[in-house]
Amino acid sequence: MSLISLLADAAQAVPGTPAHQPIYWVNLGLRKGIDLGFFTLRYYSLAYLAGIMLGYWHLTRMIKAPGAPLAQRHADDLFFYCTIGIILGGRLGYATFYTGGDTGIPSLWADPKALMSLWNGGMSFHGGLIGVLLAMAWVSWRGKLSLIRVADYVSVCVPFGMMFGRLANFVNGELWGRVVTNPDLPWAMVFPDGGPLPRHPSQLYEAGLEGLAMMIIMLTLYWKTRARFRPGLLVGVFTTGIAAARFTVEFFREPDAQLREFAEHTGLSMGQWLTIPLIVLGLMLIARALMRPALASGRPAAA
Repeated sequence: MSLISLLADAAQAVPGTPAHQPIYWVNLGLRKGIDLGFFTLRYYSLAYLAGIMLGYWHLTRMIKAPGAPLAQRHADDLFFYCTIGIILGGRLGYATFYTGGDTGIPSLWADPKALMSLWNGGMSFHGGLIGVLLAMAWVSWRGKLSLIRVADYVSVCVPFGMMFGRLANFVNGELWGRVVTNPDLPWAMVFPDGGPLPRHPSQLYEAGLEGLAMMIIMLTLYWKTRARFRPGLLVGVFTTGIAAARFTVEFFREPDAQLREFAEHTGLSMGQWLTIPLIVLGLMLIARALMRPALASGRPAAA
């Protein structure tokens, strides 16, 4: 059964209710993980694992196509170091951007034990992005590879993880959206910890924009065009697209409780402020790639 059908069934769960009756998350029968008795396997952890494994599988396919700037051993190294970068970068980014200061939450930097308690939640997209960039820089430097071309290839694989991660947020009933202004919105949803008012299921918006839409765009550019022969084009499109998607969805997403006052004071959420430099960087990469001649075979011609 598709997710849309499931949502529709939930909306009609109570006989005689009007068409605009909000969907209740608790009626969807979702669970946060698989209870193994001695341990609960969280779907959020499985989402990270699925995104990383699918990205690695697709990268191994990509490097078999003409013009690949890296070999299988480099893909193996990227898989290892990017996994570390995602986890550590995401956690450290959350500690930096979303705790301490005026957030009302004690800084995780001052509590190493809490900082490493990944199972308690708290991961930053921008921190994970920095972690992946550092991982790519290390593998590129050690393997004498072009960083911009490595970034092109990795960027095609990232939307897999973005989609799975946001779907896991929805399954967990977390990171829900703002209260809807249109009471007749058919997919408005009441979340367990979000109060009695219906909200936007912004996790699904993010899964659709940051995940599925970017996946279609990036896969099409790689497999159906010669974009991979223009260094920086793929990563530029990805950076611009993912940042624009995040900026848009933030209008529907409830700001983190500790940063709600910051969003009201500045007019934009922390996530939106952090995406603006990414949009500028992405557009610069696209312009640079299009102004330079395409590579004939994917590798610079010998002098």
